[in-house]
Amino acid sequence: MYEVMIQTEFSSAHALRNYCGKCENLHGHNWKVEVFVRGNKLDQAGLLIDFKELKLATKNVMERIDHKVLNEIPPFDEACNPSSENIARFVLEEVGAQINNQHRMVYKVRAWETPTTAATYQVPE
Repeated sequence: MYEVMIQTEFSSAHALRNYCGKCENLHGHNWKVEVFVRGNKLDQAGLLIDFKELKLATKNVMERIDHKVLNEIPPFDEACNPSSENIARFVLEEVGAQINNQHRMVYKVRAWETPTTAATYQVPE
């Protein structure tokens, strides 16, 4: 099994609904996101996925949430809380929709809210 990973960053604000504490108030973070892809077959160039392709797919998703209030963007506006856990799942599903195929898939995303706190969403095996 092969695995590749890229890191990217975005800045956004959010307020956690159904939370009692400071994080229920609107506040911002400089997020770091790690996107992991795995598969068991390489292409003719010996790549699981070209880093450029993975970076572009991830950039497309980041542009939708960078420098925005997450609570105003679907699905975080009503359907789900903009927690680190839900952000990780959102990124996995959105990037995966662009690059997954029969030989590779985005299987894990880690969203770092601060340099010492992160949440991970991983596709069930």
